Amino acid sequence: MKRKVITINEEKCTGCGNCIPGCPEGALQVIDEKARLISDLFCDGLGACIGECPTGAMSIEEREAEPYDEYKVMENIIKGGNNVIKAHLKHLNDHNEKELLRQATDFLKENNINIPDYQEKLACGCPGTMTKTITREPVHETENINTASKLSNWPVQLQLLNSNAPYLKDADLVIAADCTPFAYPNFHNRFLKGKILTVFCPKLDKTIDQYIDKLTEIFNIQDIKSVTIVHMEVPCCSGISTVVTEALKRSQKNIIVKDYTISINGEIV
Repeated sequence: MKRKVITINEEKCTGCGNCIPGCPEGALQVIDEKARLISDLFCDGLGACIGECPTGAMSIEEREAEPYDEYKVMENIIKGGNNVIKAHLKHLNDHNEKELLRQATDFLKENNINIPDYQEKLACGCPGTMTKTITREPVHETENINTASKLSNWPVQLQLLNSNAPYLKDADLVIAADCTPFAYPNFHNRFLKGKILTVFCPKLDKTIDQYIDKLTEIFNIQDIKSVTIVHMEVPCCSGISTVVTEALKRSQKNIIVKDYTISINGEIV
């Protein structure tokens, strides 16, 4: 199966780093003064980073990518040198891809290549996977929010949502990342009242292309009045905005979109 991934022209790349925030999957890092695609596994091929590149060094190529082959990826990774190898191994380790990490280290052993200490702290670590303890002050009763549910539709997961569901007609649609209702305590009152909800994870879900198709279909057959996007502040979560943007582009619909970012501390940024 072929899928689209980012390719980088190293001759044009200046290492400015403008593309990094535009990569929703955290697959890009600036290493040795060049932007590098350190893992095909986390590149969704949507090209959110392309528009951020001032030199036109980034483009999309279509190649065989399924099933994922760690050995083939490593053949490209080792060309970038020790720092690229280290970043790739740490990326797999940070995202708990233990089997792929084993395959990568086996490849290095078989080719007599030194395995770098990928568990040491790198400045370019993915913020979405950083362990953090959040300390909360005790909440007084007067600060309690209204806990009555404002959910008006079921199911809510995008993959399960019926594009022809009657509640979608003329709906104000909330498209939220999975973590947001847990991080933002007033999610129901702030975002759900009088609206229809659907959720997905732009980082871990493996059906991003299907999500784009599903939203495109919904936009085409339903008269959606507005879209409210709610995602976390970590870079990988911004991919939800990219999915919505691509679906609107394909459907050629002009729909009002509001985009909200929730901090890990539970506040609207």
